Amino acid sequence: MGVEVSVEGLTKSFGSQRIWQDVTLTLPAGEVSALLGPSGTGKSVFLKSLIGLLRPEQGSIVIDGTNILECSSKELYEIRKLFGVLFQDGALFGSMNLFDNVAFPLREHTKKSESEVRKIVMEKMELVGLLGAEDKLPGEISGGMRKRAGLARALVLDPQIILVDEPDSGLDPVRTTYISQTLIDINAEIDATILIVSHNINLARTVPDNIGMLFRRHLVMFGPREVLLTSEEPVVKQFLNGTMIGPIGMSEEKDEATMAQEQAMVDAGHHAGGVDDVEGIVPQMKATPGMPFRQAVARRQERVRHIMHTLPENAQIAIQESLDETSGGNGGGGYDYAYSQEDTQVIPAYRGEGYENTTHGQG
Repeated sequence: MGVEVSVEGLTKSFGSQRIWQDVTLTLPAGEVSALLGPSGTGKSVFLKSLIGLLRPEQGSIVIDGTNILECSSKELYEIRKLFGVLFQDGALFGSMNLFDNVAFPLREHTKKSESEVRKIVMEKMELVGLLGAEDKLPGEISGGMRKRAGLARALVLDPQIILVDEPDSGLDPVRTTYISQTLIDINAEIDATILIVSHNINLARTVPDNIGMLFRRHLVMFGPREVLLTSEEPVVKQFLNGTMIGPIGMSEEKDEATMAQEQAMVDAGHHAGGVDDVEGIVPQMKATPGMPFRQAVARRQERVRHIMHTLPENAQIAIQESLDETSGGNGGGGYDYAYSQEDTQVIPAYRGEGYENTTHGQG
C-alpha cells in the first residue's frame, strides 16, 4: 500500500516572489489526489518540493515518518525510492532509446538481471501503448509518446507514491482518458498514493478521490471529491466549470469592477465560456473490469460520511445521493473503516485578498 504524505505550514518563495504560503494538507495513503489551480500558481513547484528538488523556507513534509526538510542526504535518497515521477515534458534522456530510458531506474536501484529488466520494461511499455517503439529515441517520437514513455519509467519500480505533472500536456483528449484510466488501474492494483497536478477540468471531475486547489498563493481547499464538487466556494466553482465569471481572471488578480463588468455582459446575453454548470456529483472513473477492488473508494467514502454533517444542507443531499448510487458496487458498500476525530476536512475561508485555512487535517 502507498504511504501517507503530510504537509504542514509549507511556504515557498523565489527571491522576493512568494509562490505559496502556509500550505497544509495530507495525501491519504493509497488514494488518488489532484492538485488544481490556474497556470502559474506553483503546482509544479509543489511537486518538486515533495521529492526534495526544491526546498521550502518554512513548514514540514513528512513521508513515511520522515520529515524530508530536516533529514540527511542519505535519508532523502532512500525516501526518493518510494516515488515514481512523471514530469510535464517526460524528462527523458535524449541520447537513450525508450527502452533504456524506462529501464534506467531498474538498473540504477536494483540488481535485477537483464532478462528481468527486459520483462518488466516491456510490461510497462505495453501498459502505456508503446510496444514496438522501444528502439526509438525521444527526438524521433511525438510529445505524447514521450509523455507515455515517462509514465512507463515512473512505474517500473512499482512505487508507493506516484507524482504526475500535467498528464494531459501534449496528449489529445482520448489519450488523456487512457492515461487517466491507467492511473486508476495502477491504484487498484498496487494501492499506490497518487498525486496528479493538472488544470484539466474533465480529469479533475472524474479521476481523483481527493481534490485540492491553489489560488493567490494559498491552498483554497483540499479534501474528498464529493466536498469539492459540491462546494459553493467561488473560485472552486468557477474553475471546475471553466467560466469567466468568478475571481480568476486572465491575470490572477481580478478586481471587483472587472467582475461586475463581466457579470453584466453575461446578464446581457454574452456567453461566459466554459462547460455547462454541472449540478451534483459526476460519476468517478472506475477501475477496468477484472482489476482488483479499488480500496481507496471505500476509505474515502467512509471519511466523507464521517464529516458530512459539517457540510451545507445542499451538499449533504447531493453527497448522500452519490453515496447511495455507488454503495454495493465499487463504491465501498460493506466495508468498515475506523477514523479518529482528527480526520477533518480542509475548508479555508475567502478573506478578500486571499484564502486562509480555518481548519486542517487529513483530507
